[in-house]
Amino acid sequence: MGRKLKKFSFWVRRKSHLPVLLIGTLIIVVLVFNEETSVKLNMEYQNRINDLQRQIKLNEDSTEYYHQRRVAIENGEEDLEQVAREQFHMQRPSEDVYLIKE
Repeated sequence: MGRKLKKFSFWVRRKSHLPVLLIGTLIIVVLVFNEETSVKLNMEYQNRINDLQRQIKLNEDSTEYYHQRRVAIENGEEDLEQVAREQFHMQRPSEDVYLIKE
């Protein structure tokens, strides 16, 4: 009986890495194929987050531009006249304005 126990003990020591490999494989399979925690889904979420952060950056730049433009219009008469001429097609009584439509 002692000899069989020694052989079994030797076999267990040699094969002790198998449960670790099986558990590791199971964890990897769950991470890849589970619907809620899949790697693909996480990558899609990260791409969406990056796109939204890019849009936020662009909007912050636009906001800063329009804020500076508003301050310039409030403080300067030349900027106010330029906006009135460009956006509202206003003119002085002594000049002719031609609009070119593209």
